[in-house]
Amino acid sequence: MAATPPGTMLTADLCASYRAGVEKFAKTAGVRRAVNLQPETGPGNPQAGAALFVTDAETFLGNQRLMDEIFGPSTLIVQCHSRDQMLAAARQLEGQLTATVHGTPEDLAVNRDLLAVLETKAGRLLCNGFPTGVEVCHAMTHGGPYPATADGRSTSVGTRAIERFARPLCYQNFPDAALPDELKESNPLHLWRLVDGKLGQL
Repeated sequence: MAATPPGTMLTADLCASYRAGVEKFAKTAGVRRAVNLQPETGPGNPQAGAALFVTDAETFLGNQRLMDEIFGPSTLIVQCHSRDQMLAAARQLEGQLTATVHGTPEDLAVNRDLLAVLETKAGRLLCNGFPTGVEVCHAMTHGGPYPATADGRSTSVGTRAIERFARPLCYQNFPDAALPDELKESNPLHLWRLVDGKLGQL
């Protein structure tokens, strides 16, 4: 990891926030900086070096600031000495876009309680893979419980993403001429619609 070259972040402000987050973790008691690359800084140079931190479950559970997201190439390893500590750490997580588990089918079978916790914490669960590659497809979910997104019931990527940018609106007792074409009885746009519970182009 120490040999990984720094990457360019989208904006200088994002990079500055990343560096501030790294420094916050580095100055937290009970957290060890295992790897930290410090690329040259300066105006117009939004380079972010990878950072790896290690702590124990007691420190993690006792310090809310360690649960803050650092947007950028950073990782915090939380070492748990028991199954109960692992579950407690998982329950303490805030809403996430993704959560990844690595293990065998046997591992998954005996840790179903961990998966049940993660289901409430993330919009997408990964098994033996790595986030956050997204694809515009029917099954994609790029969202999650707050604060990962403002509304965890929808996705920002994929065919259902329109739900994030739309809201229900009802026209009650309007004459047909005053309705939008999408709602007119004659269906001039020939849309598939649900009318009286039946799907069709009526």
